Parts: sequence; C-alpha cells; structure tokens
Amino acid sequence: MSLTDKISADITAALKSGEKVRLETLRTILAALKEKVVEKRPGGGMTGEDEMTVLIQAAKKRREAADIYTTHGRTELASAEEEELKIIQEYLPKPLTQGELEEMVRKIVTETGASTPGDFGKVMPLVMKEAKGKIDGKTVQSTVKRILEDSADGAH
Repeated sequence: MSLTDKISADITAALKSGEKVRLETLRTILAALKEKVVEKRPGGGMTGEDEMTVLIQAAKKRREAADIYTTHGRTELASAEEEELKIIQEYLPKPLTQGELEEMVRKIVTETGASTPGDFGKVMPLVMKEAKGKIDGKTVQSTVKRILEDSADGAH
C-alpha cells in the first residue's frame, strides 16, 4: 500500500470518526502528494522518496510556523501547527536520536576519509541521504561540523 493509499484510507477513517484537525491535515497532505504527481507526470510516477520529500516539507512548514507563532506570543496558533505536525510525523520514519546521528556521522567520516572541517562537503550530502526524514537538517549540519572539528583537533 502506497503512502497516498494509506492517507486516503486514513481520511475516510477520520471523516467517519469526526476528527476535524486530522481530516484537514490529511487532506492537505494528500493534495500536496497529488500536486507532486502532476509535477512529475512527464518523467514518470511517484517514488517512495518523492512521497517522503512531500511529508518532510509539510512537517518543516508546520515546525517553522509553530516557532514563528510562539515567538510572537500566538500560542493558540502554535498549538494548532504542532497538532498538525504530530499527525504528519505519524507517516515519517522513526526519528534518529542524537547518539544514532553521531554514530552515523562518524561512520561516514571514516568511510570518506574526512578529517577536517574542509571535508564538510564530502560528508554532509551522504549523511543527509541516509538520515532523510529522520532528523532535522540543522541538527545534522551542526553535528557534522562538530565531529569534523573534533577529528581535526585530534589529528594535530
């Protein structure tokens, strides 16, 4: 069952159970998925990675909106965005812990032979590919920088 099929089935369930926020969130996600299908039409169908990209973007939008609302004291709007974010996260892979991320980064640093902060460009894309949908890009970036700086300091 594709993600689109699962979301469609969950929309039906939310409709029957009267869960308005869930229903609207899932409809929004389904619309974004269908938009991506139309966008990809000339080149072929949707892949699981394409579906994941749509979900990641939707989650990021909700997270950023919640942060902005919180900053401006609009807690009720921030709560609504966070509620939608929780629904979207149900369809994303299990998030990585900081320890799992650090282990992944160290493994990739070793595999690529990276040893200085200048090797950031070698390491970052590989980590992002492996961690896609499992952790925020800013967290990955700061972890990669820190581990490369630590390995450079240890090499001297």
